[in-house]
Amino acid sequence: MLRLGRREFDTHEPVIMAIVNRTPDSFYDQGATFRDEPALERVEQAVAEGAAIIDIGGVKAGPGEHVDAAEEARRTVGFVAEVRRRHPDVVISVDTWRHEVGEAVCEAGADLLNDAWGGVDPKLAEVAARYGAGLVCTHAGGVEPRTRPHRTAYDDVMADILRVTVGLAERAAALGVRRDAIMIDPGHDFGKNTRHSLEATRRLAEMAETGWPVLVSLSNKDFVGETLDRPVKERLLGTLATTAVSAWLGAQVYRVHEVAETRQVLEMVRAIQGHREPAVARRGLA
Repeated sequence: MLRLGRREFDTHEPVIMAIVNRTPDSFYDQGATFRDEPALERVEQAVAEGAAIIDIGGVKAGPGEHVDAAEEARRTVGFVAEVRRRHPDVVISVDTWRHEVGEAVCEAGADLLNDAWGGVDPKLAEVAARYGAGLVCTHAGGVEPRTRPHRTAYDDVMADILRVTVGLAERAAALGVRRDAIMIDPGHDFGKNTRHSLEATRRLAEMAETGWPVLVSLSNKDFVGETLDRPVKERLLGTLATTAVSAWLGAQVYRVHEVAETRQVLEMVRAIQGHREPAVARRGLA
């Protein structure tokens, strides 16, 4: 059972986390949801299409203009409060590695802190515990926030992923974060080259076997682009293929740009697994 905010999700229930970037320079939408109005429209659309979690980010993951904690909070805190006012039951996540921002957004109503940089600020888990918020524990290969990997090497990439993410999850639980509100994330692209991310996907069942819910952030990432030699706007098919494999291997939460397409893929995989009945059943019955 995964419990976030007012929501409870069964073990076999896939959960879609929709990305809403409050940045002017995001790699995928180039600032399309930087202003409040289009960002709020994006939230409405994502919820209507089946997203249970809205993940709000105030700083792009890659290199770019410096954004300090005060500016990150300015981009996210008021928006979190407005989304909470409009959607009391939606799970609000904030993508941040800074404890100062985590505290501010939790005060505004956030339910989940999505730490994509692998616990680089150890106080963030303390904030999650203090506010009763959930926490995403991600493997980022030990790189500094907003830097790209350079000649990264692992003896065994999945062994390192398990060591780091399970360690972060156990530490968070020891600090008081509810065990049913903690997820682990292999961190595709973060501190990894394309072969590392492909291997992490291929061995995702090893993460699911830990018992911690697994979150994957696959959407339009560089490992998809390099595998298929496709630019950012042409990576949907590769993303959905990776989503299907991840679902089959036991991932539960999917951080995505395209909600409706992801939902269809997850529903199809669940039906093949025997966890979901077909929406209609007419063929061969009349």
